Amino acid sequence: MRTLSRLLYADSERSSDMLYFGGFHAPDPFIAMEVSGRKIAIVNALEYGRARKEGRFDEVLSLERIQAEATREKPKAGGGVAQVIAWVARELKQRRFVIADDFPAGLARSLERLGISLEIASGAMFPAREIKTTAEADLIREGNRCAALGIAAAERLLRASRIKAGRLIHKGKPLTSEHLKFAIEVACLEAGALSLNTIAAGGDQACDPHCTGQGPLRANELIIVDVFPRVQSSGYHGDMTRTFLRGRASDAQSALVSAVRSAQMGALKAVTAGVNGRDVHRGVVAAFERLGYATERGPSGATGFFHGTGHGLGLAVHELPRLSGAVDSILQKGAVVTVEPGLYYPGLGACRIEDVVQVTASKPRMLSDYPYVWELR
Repeated sequence: MRTLSRLLYADSERSSDMLYFGGFHAPDPFIAMEVSGRKIAIVNALEYGRARKEGRFDEVLSLERIQAEATREKPKAGGGVAQVIAWVARELKQRRFVIADDFPAGLARSLERLGISLEIASGAMFPAREIKTTAEADLIREGNRCAALGIAAAERLLRASRIKAGRLIHKGKPLTSEHLKFAIEVACLEAGALSLNTIAAGGDQACDPHCTGQGPLRANELIIVDVFPRVQSSGYHGDMTRTFLRGRASDAQSALVSAVRSAQMGALKAVTAGVNGRDVHRGVVAAFERLGYATERGPSGATGFFHGTGHGLGLAVHELPRLSGAVDSILQKGAVVTVEPGLYYPGLGACRIEDVVQVTASKPRMLSDYPYVWELR
């Protein structure tokens, strides 16, 4: 089997592939490659010491030294990134690399002009990322511990609020989505995780699943709280969602939440090694249809259940595999996925419940933990 020679150029704060490859947190792009099974990083003086101490590289090279060597050979070339990569590749007798589909296009063209052949990876750059070790699963569990602390902070605010003229009032002021998000994000920060784009959306706002929520929250309305923090020390994420209502729920709201929880429990039971994620998703769709919750798509948007049931979770919030009607995705033992069915009906409201599990040969291993009590009277 041909050994892949991989080439990366990215920072490891935003590139989950780079962080996975080197285990080294760097805010600026740097060069990394894998040749004959050896991991090589080329970094500037600012990061050289940390890369050697903290990274998982077999060799760390000085960017400044290589720039000087490359410029000495071709003074007019300027010692840019492409020239550095080409110089190292020549020293390693390597003329061909596999790159990810998000590799910088301009750099790719420059490398090809310098005689480097590039092949875009078919699928994931690092397929092994899909399977999590026990240590990785524990890091994701820690992410969900932080997420749970954020959700708990939101629940405390909702419980502490009083109802006045249909609005939620906290310490004499209207309780807003912004207040909930601030409390969530502070709780996550105190636990060592960064929560960005946190969702705390009520009423019809929650019917747009990625609406983060704005303005005052109302009593007797469903409120979706979705928290997906990144643990700062490891880079691994948590991802949990709970739905709340402060006040008294109507029969229709109670039935909606019951349907979502029932569908989620069914999906959790279906998650096992060898199962197609598409079939898990179809089971959720069928469960909602049996209960009379139709999904419709029109010019003003969709209602019902119109997103995937779940996705892989790890160094990225969304990664392989998928629990979706759009793709076949056979679940492998060790994969970590979210299970998050939801229903969305403007006028009635929305509910989504999300947990994280690791796929096993039988019952999935829960990596998230938070109560499902939702009606806060």
